[in-house]
Amino acid sequence: MQNLSSVTVFTLHGLNETASHKYIFFVFTLLVYLLMCLLNLILIITIIIEKTLHEPMYIFLCNLCVNGLYGTAGLYPKLLADFLSDSHEISYTGCLIQTHVIYSYVLCEFTILIIMAYDRYVAICKPLQYHSIMTSLTITMFLLMSWILPFCETTFALLLTNRLPLCGSHIDKLYCENWSIVKLSCVDTTFNNIYSYILILIQLSQALFTVYSYIHIVRACAKSSEDMSKFMQTCLPHVICLINFTITMLFDIMYSRYGSRNIPQALRNFLAVEFLIIPPLLNPLIYGLKLSQIRRRVMRVFSIEVHSLK
Repeated sequence: MQNLSSVTVFTLHGLNETASHKYIFFVFTLLVYLLMCLLNLILIITIIIEKTLHEPMYIFLCNLCVNGLYGTAGLYPKLLADFLSDSHEISYTGCLIQTHVIYSYVLCEFTILIIMAYDRYVAICKPLQYHSIMTSLTITMFLLMSWILPFCETTFALLLTNRLPLCGSHIDKLYCENWSIVKLSCVDTTFNNIYSYILILIQLSQALFTVYSYIHIVRACAKSSEDMSKFMQTCLPHVICLINFTITMLFDIMYSRYGSRNIPQALRNFLAVEFLIIPPLLNPLIYGLKLSQIRRRVMRVFSIEVHSLK
């Protein structure tokens, strides 16, 4: 195999079978991306404007929506440009940046969802201590942790990848991701694999903590119908979002590591990007429709805007 350790450009092969319908795919993808941005921005602006929503749960929800915009920005602008281009190339530096954005988005999403689970645990299981535990300092620390830890974890993973000499420049996906680059290595990638498994174990431990939190929440709420109603109102949207994101990520991990090339290209593309489609699209819808406080405030904000335009 030819040694191409000085690779400066990668070629993305995920769009090879879309050339004949590229304008249709472009318009559809653009509409989906704009809808994601609109839904997430509506929730972000509503939470920022409405002082009654300046509570930990809604602040963390706002952070979740910001992360959704951040993650999708790592994929969709480049993908839309590729739909209109005959060559689907990305520079080595651009590839690492895109990988960093997408991976840090994933890790940040998990961290935010874990923090939101802890917030609900304290609110329901320790209501009298809630405000003494969830202070402004605690909230600020959680927000910083949700971004700094994923950023550091992703940066270290890419530093391990950046040291590898490469023997190829073709990536069989719509976008750059770490495992696709590592597979092109000319040398042993044991350290990269070990670190990947460490990250997976960290996420699994966080998932176990979430399960532990919700076991206690359900036990606490099972004592009365009023508490169970409160659980369904405030915790169910979070549980749905967590399950939704976890399932889409498992699909992506399984596809990236063990996926077969015999799968149709269209299905492979969907499996590769579903975690950047479903969660950013459904998270604001689930919270906006399920949480009455959010729903009422959104209607209020828009009614004010409509009246001001008349």
